[in-house]
Amino acid sequence: MSKIKVTQVRSKSGLQKKALLTLEALGLGKIDRSNVFEDSPAIRGMVKKVAHIVKVEELAGGEE
Repeated sequence: MSKIKVTQVRSKSGLQKKALLTLEALGLGKIDRSNVFEDSPAIRGMVKKVAHIVKVEELAGGEE
């Protein structure tokens, strides 16, 4: 299964409560923090919720 790297690129200041909780669930919260996840519909949905704050990169299978 492929992986995606999610990096926070903007401040969480001014976010609505649901978006803030989603950001924290992704393990982010400070600018330039990153996390690698298995690509799944659940993770994609979370990323879509905070798409204006994060950057997503597609990774090859074993790369981290």
